[in-house]
Amino acid sequence: MLAAFLPIWALTAVGFLAGRTGVLGPAAVDVLGRFVFYVAMPAALLETLTRQPIGRPAGWAVAAFALATVLIGAAGFAAARWIFHRPLAEQTIAAMASGYVNAGNLGIPVAVQVLGDANFIAVVLLIQTTILTPLILGTLDIARSDHPAGRWRRLLTVPLRSPVMLACLLGMLLGAAHVHLPRLAGDVVALLGDAAVPSALVALGLSLVPREPGDGEPRRPAEVALAVLLKSAVQPLLCYLLARLVFGLTGPVLLGAVLCAALPTAQNTFVFARAYGVDGTFARDVIVASTALSMATLTVAATLLQ
Repeated sequence: MLAAFLPIWALTAVGFLAGRTGVLGPAAVDVLGRFVFYVAMPAALLETLTRQPIGRPAGWAVAAFALATVLIGAAGFAAARWIFHRPLAEQTIAAMASGYVNAGNLGIPVAVQVLGDANFIAVVLLIQTTILTPLILGTLDIARSDHPAGRWRRLLTVPLRSPVMLACLLGMLLGAAHVHLPRLAGDVVALLGDAAVPSALVALGLSLVPREPGDGEPRRPAEVALAVLLKSAVQPLLCYLLARLVFGLTGPVLLGAVLCAALPTAQNTFVFARAYGVDGTFARDVIVASTALSMATLTVAATLLQ
């Protein structure tokens, strides 16, 4: 099982070294990230889900993962509110940092490399895009002192403006109907999809290179440590207990749920924090620390549950 992770960490290291040396230029992380998000990742999901429709056994695993995510996010929110006495916007970012997983840049490579398909992670992406993201943005918008016109229209259309979500929906529909893309279109989509995993991992490595510090005062180490603990250890453990003891899952389905829960904090946490004027240092530190720890937690989880 360790061998399955070696290409993942190797490509991430390539991205990190490229970022440290500056060989790809200062805009590389943004340009490559947009390519992954808008082009390669949607193509990979569309091709995979059209070829391999999502099966029923994934339902209980998704339920275990979703429940663990909600509980851990609530714990992060409560800690920011009642222990660290942060305002609403920062409570929301703390909740996101504690439970919102990096299902794109790292989740899909892990699913493809370790599990053999991206079915489960596609459902997770749908949940995060259609439910969690509008909820998070809505709360952040409420926390702002100014309320721009068209706020609710913008929030309601967030899922429809996500190429990843649209690719997931289309792929699921085509897969369920056993409809395949025309050969020429299928070949193009497959070629673009082949670029998704290596590009996403290199982009992930680029994003780990320290850049400008976030706005606002640095958080106390205790806040970062708690968020990393919730994300990297408590969430996968809770997901395992729910999946195994409550839903009775075993085998690859159990492994898929736990691996997904063990993914590090999503980079969107930093993006949302900066966009809404929240301290970006906290989000950045949690992302970097949880990503580094995930190299161990993902490998251990996969080894124990294989």
